[in-house]
Amino acid sequence: MLTVNYDRLELREGHLMLDLGCGFGRHAYEALRRGANVIACDLAHDELVEVRKIAYAMLSDGEIAEDVSVSASQGDATTLPFPDETFDRIIASEVLEHIPADDAAFAELARILKPGGMLAVTVPAFLPERICWALSDDYHAPAAEGGHVRIYTVAEIRSRLATAGLDYHDRHHAHALHSPYWWLRCAVGPNEEVEDNRLVSAYHRLLSWDIINAPFVTRTAESLLNPLIGKSLAVYATKPAAGEQTTDRIAHAYS
Repeated sequence: MLTVNYDRLELREGHLMLDLGCGFGRHAYEALRRGANVIACDLAHDELVEVRKIAYAMLSDGEIAEDVSVSASQGDATTLPFPDETFDRIIASEVLEHIPADDAAFAELARILKPGGMLAVTVPAFLPERICWALSDDYHAPAAEGGHVRIYTVAEIRSRLATAGLDYHDRHHAHALHSPYWWLRCAVGPNEEVEDNRLVSAYHRLLSWDIINAPFVTRTAESLLNPLIGKSLAVYATKPAAGEQTTDRIAHAYS
């Protein structure tokens, strides 16, 4: 289940891409399939081990090209272990809302992105996230255990990108069908097991079926609902080439 649109990211064969906060690697695997070289980065060591295992299984099965490289790096988004201007493309999916010092994380993303490169940042969208917070304190807290520490608006994301020296490029919403699921989870208790509530369990089965089968009716419904209740907001930005200035005046107006 991808949140980032790779056509909007303009990912090309041979690009070096960072998947920051990679989790279990969903975005890394798609980038590898498209011929990009990938570094998966996360704080969680166990997840990085799993990403390496699956990536090498994909290589063994011929699912990715033999000349494509993949590696894993354990790191903190506010002090990334990479040289300046390393990556052609960066994905930071559903990670920045967990970081108290997000200004440092945006600065690091800008530092390691090549001039002319592009990044995609995805965060929980404002309205669905606000409803989740209103329904349950347990959904986003405590921050010390990896909870969400803020809710972003589009203007706030653009402002942070501009402050870091990046130009806003594009945006979209994704995963509208997942918003009602999380509202249900929050209403009954997000820490409860899915199977403990019949309605939550039934909706979870529907989502699993949809992810596997991607039928026309649910894909159409989600595309229509995404602008209204899409669970995730994806924002794309570019790093100006050497000598150019950041041009996102709208973002600067909110800084």
